[in-house]
Amino acid sequence: MKQKTKRILKITGIVVASILAAIILVVGSYVLYVIAQYSRIPDNVELSVVGENGGAVERGKEYSVLTYNIGFGAYGPDYSFFMDTGIMKDGKKTRGKYGKGLSYDSVRKNTDGSLNAVKQQDADFVLLQEVDEKADRSYKINQLSEFRSIDGYNSVYACNFHSAYLFYPFNDPHGASNAGLVTLSKYKINLALRRSYPISTGFSKFLDLDRAFSVCRYDLDDGKQLVLVNSHMSAYDSGGTIRAKQLAFLNEFLKAEKEKDNYVIVGGDFNHDIANSSELFESQQKRPEWVYDLSDDDLTDGYSIAAATNAPTCRGADIPYEKGVDYTVVIDGFIVSDNVEVIETENIDLDFAYSDHNPARMTFKLK
Repeated sequence: MKQKTKRILKITGIVVASILAAIILVVGSYVLYVIAQYSRIPDNVELSVVGENGGAVERGKEYSVLTYNIGFGAYGPDYSFFMDTGIMKDGKKTRGKYGKGLSYDSVRKNTDGSLNAVKQQDADFVLLQEVDEKADRSYKINQLSEFRSIDGYNSVYACNFHSAYLFYPFNDPHGASNAGLVTLSKYKINLALRRSYPISTGFSKFLDLDRAFSVCRYDLDDGKQLVLVNSHMSAYDSGGTIRAKQLAFLNEFLKAEKEKDNYVIVGGDFNHDIANSSELFESQQKRPEWVYDLSDDDLTDGYSIAAATNAPTCRGADIPYEKGVDYTVVIDGFIVSDNVEVIETENIDLDFAYSDHNPARMTFKLK
C-alpha cells in the first residue's frame, strides 16, 4: 500500500512539474517574443504626404485647426480602460476593465461618430491622435484609411504604436497594434517629419506608445514657414519624469524654429492640464495622479498656450462616463509662437460620445 501511495505521489509530482515547466516555457517564450518584436522608430524620419490639394498658406488670412484624440474608436460612454486608475471623493479606488473596444459594432459606431464630427467642423487643418491602421483593439477597422478619405485634404501619418501581441489584460487582451498620428491639411505640405520623444526605458515601454510628434512644413512667399506640429505626450508616467524630458525635447525644437522666425503651432493631446482647469468641472472623483500642470512659464521664450475652458477635453477612463461624476479636465489644445494671432479657441462639446476626448478648435492668422 505504501509503495502504491509513493508511486501515485511520484506520478503526481512528475505531472505537476511537467505542467509548471510547460507554463514557464510558454510564458518565457512569450516574453522573449515581445522583447524581440520591440523596436523604436528612429528620430527625424521623413513622412509621406498623400495628396496634392490646395495652394500655399498666406499671412493675414484666417485659418482654423482642430485637434482630436479619437481613442481608437473604443471609448464610448460605457467604456473604461485597464491602464486607467482613479479615486472617488469618498476614498473608493477605481480601475478600468477593458483592453480593447467592447465590440466591433461599438468601435464602428465610435469611429463613424468621430469621423462625422471632423467632417462637420470642416477645419483647414486637422490633428488626430490614436488612429488605428490595423489593430486587434479596434477589431482591425482601418481608421487611417477612413480619415484619409475625407474629401479635400492632404494627409500625413506618423506611426507611434507598433506593438507585438499584448496578452494583457488576461480577460480582454489588448492585442497587436499599428496606430499613430494623422494630420489632414487643405493646403500643400512641403515637407513632413516624425520626431521621436524620449520614452521610458523600463517595462512600461512595452505597453505604452512609441511617443512622437509629426512636423508639417508649409513654405511662405518670403522663405519662412508655417510649422504645424501634431503631438501626443505620455500619460502613464508616475512622477512625471518622462513628460518633463518630452517637454524639454519639444522646447528645444520650438526654440530652434523661433530662431528661424518661423510661424509655429503645436496641437494635440498634451496629457497635462493646459488651461488651469483641474478643479473647474464638477466631479465626484479626486484629481488623478496623472494630471500635471503646463503653463506659459514652462515654455521656451516666444510661445504661449491657446486653450479654451468652455468644456473639458478629457475624461478619466477608469470608470464609464457619467457627466458630473467622472473627473474631467482640459489637456487638448495648442501652443503658438508669438507671431501667430489667436482669434478664437473653443472646445467642441460632444459630451465624450465617441472618445474619452472632446475636440479642441482654434482660429488664427499669421501676423
